[in-house]
Amino acid sequence: MKTLRPWSLRQRLSWWLAAQSLVGLGAVCLVVYLVTAMNLTERQRETLAQKETIVRHLLNTAEHVQGTSPEHSLSDFLIGHENFRLVVRTKDGALVFPLAEPANDATRLASRTFEITPKADGDRVLKVTLSMDVADDMLHLRRLALTLAVAAVVGALVISLGGLSIVHFGLAPVRRLASQVRSLSAGNLHQRLDGSGQPTELVPLVEQFNGLLGRLDQAYSQLEGFNADVAHELCTPLATLLASNELALCRPASVDLPEVLSSNLEELHRLTGIVNDMLFLSQADRGTTVRRTFTPSLATVVQQVADYHDAALSEVGLELRISGDVAGSFDLPLLQRALSNLIGNATQHAQRDTRVTVDIVPMAADRVHIAVTNVGQTVPPDILERIFDRFFRASASRSHSEKNHGLGLAITAAIARMHGGRPTARSSQGITTIGLELTFDPALQKA
Repeated sequence: MKTLRPWSLRQRLSWWLAAQSLVGLGAVCLVVYLVTAMNLTERQRETLAQKETIVRHLLNTAEHVQGTSPEHSLSDFLIGHENFRLVVRTKDGALVFPLAEPANDATRLASRTFEITPKADGDRVLKVTLSMDVADDMLHLRRLALTLAVAAVVGALVISLGGLSIVHFGLAPVRRLASQVRSLSAGNLHQRLDGSGQPTELVPLVEQFNGLLGRLDQAYSQLEGFNADVAHELCTPLATLLASNELALCRPASVDLPEVLSSNLEELHRLTGIVNDMLFLSQADRGTTVRRTFTPSLATVVQQVADYHDAALSEVGLELRISGDVAGSFDLPLLQRALSNLIGNATQHAQRDTRVTVDIVPMAADRVHIAVTNVGQTVPPDILERIFDRFFRASASRSHSEKNHGLGLAITAAIARMHGGRPTARSSQGITTIGLELTFDPALQKA
């Protein structure tokens, strides 16, 4: 089935302008026609009222004028008033004037009927019908209606053609933006749309699009860096494995085979860890959901994770303190992994003989903020905004690379998003706080 092509913005605006012009002009013309018709009707009514006064006077005075009958006076009255008709009947319907029954053409007549008792004949009641031929007025209204209809259609057509030109001219900035967008590609995402001279309504669109280009450019740069980081992280252990195996094969007598196997096993574990972490991040990006279970005390979970890091904390003289608590539904294994990454990161960067603090702060009935704070060097803002990127390390020397491969905080951020939250980070005056906001269902109870 063929899909209908949607109307362009130019067509929509032009047709709407044409329809509104036709309706507006039609309404104006209709008002003019109705006012003219009302004026003509009022004039006819006034004319009939004036003639009624004359007819009443003639019927009341005709008998008092010597040699004058009512019929003669009424005939004199109609001289020069060919567009008027006068019919006088008695109360029982007998025709008094004119002598012959007049032709009936009610469609072209405006009539006024009244009764009168002439003073000369107090016993006789006359029923008078005074009519006026309005054919000329009707012809005038028909011509006016035709003129107004043609004027409305022609006026709407003229306005529509003018509006079409105005719309075409008004959409010129959009066409220029479209031309700029067509020139963009993956190789020149650093370019930005030129927003100078654009209408006020398009400025927010240009700004948002330029912001999108910036994020895409950054994403491409991160992707390129990610590929390089993956290659570096995998290349190092692979090179170590190759070198140790080649040495063992070339000089089997001088190599301690169990030591070589043990070293190779460590490198294989490191490779497995990198691959598993990348697989986890890939699944998180695809929208993997968490399996929530009721946790009666979040502080207890933090303490259990802290006990796992007790040796590392004691080695650098750090004290860990937990404040606050909350009960809710979380994916406990994922939460423990995120907390372990945060505490391990704080242990690695904290100043010796200081305190690491884990604050559990309820933010709402279904939201909690877990923040791990350590005392050390202040993290620059440009580094702070990238600490959750994959394979990102603040130090170019890749210290501790044998244990950490730059995915810990990225995994923490993914776990926060999987819980409907987000990661947080701030650093000022030597105090760095990295945490995550999580959403939970406080009503969910343990089965």
